[in-house]
Amino acid sequence: MEKNSKIYVAGHRGMVGSAIVRELKRQGYENIVTRTHKELDLCRQADVEAFFAAERPEYVFLAAAKVGGIVANQGALADFMYDNMMLEMNVINSAWKNGCKKLEFLGSSCIYPRMAPQPMPESCLLTSELEKTNEAYALAKISGLKYCEYLNRQYGTDYISVMPTNLYGPNDNYHPEHSHVLPALIRRFHEAKEQNKEYVVCWGDGSPKREFLYVDDLAELCVFLMNNYSGNETVNAGTGKELSIRELTELVASVVGYTGEIRWDSSMPNGTPRKLLDVSKAAKLGWTYKTELEDGVRLAYKDFLENPMRAER
Repeated sequence: MEKNSKIYVAGHRGMVGSAIVRELKRQGYENIVTRTHKELDLCRQADVEAFFAAERPEYVFLAAAKVGGIVANQGALADFMYDNMMLEMNVINSAWKNGCKKLEFLGSSCIYPRMAPQPMPESCLLTSELEKTNEAYALAKISGLKYCEYLNRQYGTDYISVMPTNLYGPNDNYHPEHSHVLPALIRRFHEAKEQNKEYVVCWGDGSPKREFLYVDDLAELCVFLMNNYSGNETVNAGTGKELSIRELTELVASVVGYTGEIRWDSSMPNGTPRKLLDVSKAAKLGWTYKTELEDGVRLAYKDFLENPMRAER
């Protein structure tokens, strides 16, 4: 990308999209095009086609998505599949029709099989069944990255995809039902501290292991890949480090300053037993993460405290 290239960031108000905009501006890219959902509903094909025909962006970061944790995914399977498939197909197809030089599709590590080898290499995609609790979302994301691959193979486009692990950081969603595990824990322990609760109940038994990447580190990788990578296979984005949900819970409680008891409700779902990405491909390309988890959680908690409206979503 040239510094004056016209760049469209889809989903610029979300956690990932806003981080990409920050990183682009930090690196001196100023010709950035954005649209709010009110201004452009990406699920409406005609509107997306009109937008691309008028703006003709040279580069596209597709970070827009309908996202949520286990509760949201299980309660709205059809919505998660429809909205994500529609918006990504509309954007990718319109980018191709209007001569976009390069597009980067943002996926999720949930695309990999429930019982994938650990750590999960990019090559394990579609080798066995998906985790049922987020299958609809995963299928939509797989469709998006495969459409990019098929356009490359059929029409010679340069469309790439990146698959992040669990993300957290500024502009996260702290909704009590629709958020992912780390921001949900931040809110839960903060409220428990404020209300002087003797204990906090967490889902499952705390045994599943997860990996977490600070969103600004992902944004740096996204811009790096746009400038340095081309290929049909996706690129994993993570730290290569994991910890149990129990350990994560204790870390968040410590950062927030909650000193009460943590109880586990084993009647609730654990989700995938383990999700650790193989990040050797990104490392070979020349990228590695910078923010350690405890430092990142402190930054995320600071964001939560300074943005009270985020707790209401």
